[in-house]
Amino acid sequence: MRIESWGGARILFQMAAAPEYGPHLQARIQPLITGIGPIEAAVVMAATLEGLARDGGLPDLVVSLGSAGAARLEHCAVYQASHVAYRDMDASALGFEKGATPLLDLPAIQPLAPLVPGLALASLSTGANVVTGAGYDTIAQDMVDMESFAVLRACQRHGLPLIALRGISDGATPLEGLHSWTEYLHIVDENLALALDHLRAALEQGLPL
Repeated sequence: MRIESWGGARILFQMAAAPEYGPHLQARIQPLITGIGPIEAAVVMAATLEGLARDGGLPDLVVSLGSAGAARLEHCAVYQASHVAYRDMDASALGFEKGATPLLDLPAIQPLAPLVPGLALASLSTGANVVTGAGYDTIAQDMVDMESFAVLRACQRHGLPLIALRGISDGATPLEGLHSWTEYLHIVDENLALALDHLRAALEQGLPL
């Protein structure tokens, strides 16, 4: 893990898993690898930020990078998450809105900021299940992942903004195994790296955090 300084902003990059961290990203960043799923992301991200806060080294911005599934978005294209929801949370039997954590004063759908001009936007759903086929029909958001909401909650404890960039690795057809996820990660890696170059230019031009 290495905190980068772009345009005067200290940035911590986060990714879930090594297969997503290809040569194009390796040439640009050294991210925190948290592991796959909301639990691993929450544990590792929270512990990392607590340690940085204790040592006086918190970043100004967290950027989460990785793949996502989507049934309706362009395959291998990169999108910035405009909003993120937590699809695992359902306390509707107690009268709470689906997706809202009981007794926590936060809406079920959380906006993300800052938004980078020129990057395509899409909404994001985080959960512990791998979505495939008809599973997309039950999800209102444009794309799905397994970490972003957890990373956001860790960031919120320290008042840190989060940018989430996701390349669409699968979803147009039902998954047939691990290869359905990994087959196009090399293209997603290249496109995420180009999105990072765009982000860096925006920060150097004064993108407000």
